[in-house]
Amino acid sequence: MSSLGKLFKWGTFAYEAFLAIPFIGGTFVVANAWLPLGVAFLLHAAAVVILLRERGPYIGNMIGIVTSVVALIPFVGWIMHAITAIVLLIEGLSGNRRRPQY
Repeated sequence: MSSLGKLFKWGTFAYEAFLAIPFIGGTFVVANAWLPLGVAFLLHAAAVVILLRERGPYIGNMIGIVTSVVALIPFVGWIMHAITAIVLLIEGLSGNRRRPQY
């Protein structure tokens, strides 16, 4: 995975982890009129495109796209953000150990 792929993987992880913090993430989303969910959607979509080109792990970002849509439901969104953050963390850690497949 290139440095751009790693940047998107770890950046989307940090964003999802922040949104998964109880009450703080939800307050941030509601205070900004659900715009952070649209930002998350765009970040995950860009990450999927980049990671597909690099043949990197992209499943966590696909889950993030679904989370951005489902997160309009308050408690479901909180749990989905936590799940997405965990999957992105696992992919980010395991992605450092993989070698490119050509």
